[in-house]
Amino acid sequence: MSEIVVEGRNIVRDYHVQGGLFTKARTVHAVKGVSFTVEKGETLAIVGESGCGKSTLARIITLIDAATSGELFLDGRKVDIARERMTPDLRRKVQIVFQNPYGSLNPRQKIGDVLMEPLVINTDTPAAERRDLAVEMLTKVGLGPEHFNRYPHMFSGGQRQRIAIARALMLRPSLLVLDEPVSALDLSVQAQVLNLLADLQDEFQLTYIFISHDLSVVRYIADHVMVMYYGEAVEYGTRDAVFTNPQHPYTKVLFAATPRADVESIRARLAKKKAA
Repeated sequence: MSEIVVEGRNIVRDYHVQGGLFTKARTVHAVKGVSFTVEKGETLAIVGESGCGKSTLARIITLIDAATSGELFLDGRKVDIARERMTPDLRRKVQIVFQNPYGSLNPRQKIGDVLMEPLVINTDTPAAERRDLAVEMLTKVGLGPEHFNRYPHMFSGGQRQRIAIARALMLRPSLLVLDEPVSALDLSVQAQVLNLLADLQDEFQLTYIFISHDLSVVRYIADHVMVMYYGEAVEYGTRDAVFTNPQHPYTKVLFAATPRADVESIRARLAKKKAA
């Protein structure tokens, strides 16, 4: 029987915006009754245009923001941060990797301290063991012990994102939320980071929620796909089903607006342009 790591039931998130001198107070419905389940070792990709609510949903799943209504379950346990205190055990279950590798690391902290900080805050691990674990994780993401005492500005964007991934894994979470983790990187570096994520998923049996607007990346990494539009989940299914036979009109428009990079598609576009 498959193990469900994270489940959302009718998740809603509203924001109340105060009125001004010439505007009335209003409520913004950022997420509107979204439901999903992700099994252990699998990847759910959440896709959609900017403003569709995918990053808001990511913040709810990672326990940064509370849902207005609905239920969230982690490893079978109902979690409601609006009504219960965040415990170190709960924090260890889920971690997030943000989009910008340049802004997600403290420029005044050495990389070793960046990696050890989650252990300092959430565990009683001795200092010597913390260092060993940090060096081990650096190696797993393709860096080395020589990088331990360096500062973030000494690394490239791809290396910084590897460090951010290493930091997220220091607590050995069961769920990793990746919010546009490769969109700020060059194409060649994107491929390297995606391959790293796939290898780490296999090694640690990680469960991913992958937030993205890049459909080529989603097609490579996802097991299931959820398409969001104005806060709603308008399509939800396996990767192959969604990509080969999309059902919702918005999904079809989204796919049609994405340029294909294969040779025949490029030739067809050039021929069409020449004819015009």
